Amino acid sequence: MRILVVNAGSSSLKLRLLGSDDQLLAEHDLDAPESDGGPGLVDAAIAGLPAVDAVGHRVVHGGDHFRQAVVIDDRVEQALRALGDLAPLHQAKSLSALDAVKRALPDVPAVACFDTAFHATLPPAAATYALPASWRERWGVRRYGFHGLSHAYASRRAAELLGAPPARLVTCHLGAGASLAAVRDGRSVETTMGFTPLEGLVMATRSGSVDPGLVLWLLEHGRLSESELGRALEHDSGLLGLAGTADMREVLRRREDGEERAQLALDVYLHRLRASIAAMAAAIGGLDALAFMGGVGERSAPVREEACQGLEFLGVGIDGSANARVTDDREVSAPGARCRVLVIAAREDLEIARQVRQLLGSGGA
Repeated sequence: MRILVVNAGSSSLKLRLLGSDDQLLAEHDLDAPESDGGPGLVDAAIAGLPAVDAVGHRVVHGGDHFRQAVVIDDRVEQALRALGDLAPLHQAKSLSALDAVKRALPDVPAVACFDTAFHATLPPAAATYALPASWRERWGVRRYGFHGLSHAYASRRAAELLGAPPARLVTCHLGAGASLAAVRDGRSVETTMGFTPLEGLVMATRSGSVDPGLVLWLLEHGRLSESELGRALEHDSGLLGLAGTADMREVLRRREDGEERAQLALDVYLHRLRASIAAMAAAIGGLDALAFMGGVGERSAPVREEACQGLEFLGVGIDGSANARVTDDREVSAPGARCRVLVIAAREDLEIARQVRQLLGSGGA
C-alpha cells in the first residue's frame, strides 16, 4: 500500500509518499495552501507522484470525539471543521491541505490521524482542570495534549531499540513546539500540553505555562488587548522573548560568546524541562527510559546533556562521548545507568502510515 502522508504546518505542507515497507518513494515541501486556494503547487506535486493507494492526514485536534484514526467522509470533515475554535492556528491549515489533496485525489481514501489521540488515555486526574463543572460540560474544557503522533512513534521505536517496551518511559519532543509525555506500558498517562499547545515547556516562540493571574492582570489593567496578548504568548515569547532568537543553535552559540541573555534563556528552558521530566516520572512511578526527539532533541547534544544533569536521582546518566556523536537512532546512556537514554528521529510520517494501514488494511499495490 502506497500512502501519501500529508503534514500541514503553520507555513509549510510536507508531502511524503511511503511504500509498503516504509521506504520513502517521494517527498515535497510546499508552502501551506490557503483555504480558498485553487489548483496550484499541491496539484502539481501530486501529479508527479506514482499511484497513491491511500492518504493519511495529520490533524492537530480531534476533540473528545476522535480518539483514534478515522476515514474521512462528509460527516467527519464537518466535525473537523467544527473543532477549528479549539486549534485556530493549526486546524485551518490541516483542512486547507485536506481540500487541496482531495481535489487532486478525489477517489483515494483519506484518513485523519490526530495529534490528540495518543493522549486520549489520560486518566481523569491528569485530564481535568480544577474549573467550574459547567465549563467542562458546556465547552469541553480539559487537557487534551498534543504532539501525540510523535510521542506514539517514539514509544514504539524505543521498544525496538531496547528489545522490549519500557514500562516507564518519558518521551521528550523538543522542537519549535515542545512537549513531554509520561508513557506507562505504551499508554500516555500524563503530558505537558493541555487545552492548547501553549501549556507546559518553554518553546521557540511560545511562552509555555504562565500564571493565569498575570494574563488577567495584563487584560484588566489595559496593558494589552486580547489579540496583542495572544500574539505575544504564541509568537513573541519562549526563547525569542528571552534571548531575541528562536533558534536554539543561535542561543547556544551566543552563550559560548558569554551573552547573558542567552545564558538566562537556556537556564530557564532547561529548568522547566528538567522539572517537567521529573513530574512525568512521578506520574508513572519512576523512570526506565528517557527519549529525546524533535529538532532540538535530536540535534542538540548540549541540551540533552544539560537536561539530564540533576536527574541522577531518577537513575539518569548520559555518556558524553556517545551523546556528542549521535547521527541516527541510538542509546546514549552512561554505562551502568538505571535509566536508558535514547535519541530518536521524530517520524510522524511513519506513525501516520502505520495508523492508515491498521485502519484500511495492508493490502494494495
